[in-house]
Amino acid sequence: MGVPFLILLSVLSAQSAQSVPSASAAPEESGRLVILNKAADTAQILQLPDGNVLATLDTGAGPHEVAVAPDGKWAVVSNYGREEAGSSLSLLNLEKLEKGPVIDLGAKLRPHGLAFSPDGKSVYVTGETQAQLWKLSFPHGTVEARMDTRAKVSHMVALGKERAYVANIGSGSITPVDLAAGKALDPVPTGGGAEGIGVAPDGRVWVTNREADTVSVVDGGKLQVEKSFDCPGFPIRVVFSPDGALAFVSCPQAGAVALFDARALAPLKRIKIALPAADAGDGRLFGSQFGDSPVPIGMAAAPHGCLYVALAGADRVAVLDWKARSVLRFLPTGREPDGIAWIPAPAGRD
Repeated sequence: MGVPFLILLSVLSAQSAQSVPSASAAPEESGRLVILNKAADTAQILQLPDGNVLATLDTGAGPHEVAVAPDGKWAVVSNYGREEAGSSLSLLNLEKLEKGPVIDLGAKLRPHGLAFSPDGKSVYVTGETQAQLWKLSFPHGTVEARMDTRAKVSHMVALGKERAYVANIGSGSITPVDLAAGKALDPVPTGGGAEGIGVAPDGRVWVTNREADTVSVVDGGKLQVEKSFDCPGFPIRVVFSPDGALAFVSCPQAGAVALFDARALAPLKRIKIALPAADAGDGRLFGSQFGDSPVPIGMAAAPHGCLYVALAGADRVAVLDWKARSVLRFLPTGREPDGIAWIPAPAGRD
């Protein structure tokens, strides 16, 4: 074997080694997680990367979703309720790591989806029992508008530049809402069980249709379905990488997260989360519906390259490296985690 051949072999080997993700290539994690434990009626704030619990705060019954104010100082929690419909929002002081005021909505709305206005002066919340989207002043909670969705089981909400979009499980549709006029437009059919919803940076609206086992992409200008994907496994939530290049869809029945190219509108890969359920499901929202699946639902994507996935059936958060397409580890939580948000650590305390 000649010397030139050995040199070429050495170069090729080095290039091959660089293309394979290694342990040293794992993201440099930082920040904090806000996690809602539905069955425990608590919110936890975890320090990253070690997962140490900084605070465990009481909420109302059945806390489902959490939204963080644009300045990062406050979080709002929707208290969905259980047998009795919920009627309040809990505020969390993220600077002091303590409970804030409770906003009494004055009606048993089953509040669920939440979204802040860009200026942080208003918060939008869906009301399932009223089939409405409410606009509240923040932090006082004064009702500024009530907008009919003209649909059934209006569950999640996402904000675009000029419109809000509400996902309607019972109608298999989304309702666009003109924010300036405070008026809903005609619903757009997407598929049975339309639940998860997110607005990508390019203005497209992604919808997860859990009963149809599909994901729909709606043109935010034309308000028409641009493309649909098969997505087996009860697709239930969708979030995006901070640069808008990737869409992540949690599939609790499959125990996996599906990745899509959000720009080319193409499926990429599924990341299987190999962790069994913590118990038989008694007292949990979905019970034993998904068998031994860890039940991935809520997700939060952080700028450093990690996707944090709440495993409602396993009482854990899965930490995924979306570049390496792998599961890094698991963080313990309270019982039945669902709503989740990532926030930067306060300056000097990372």
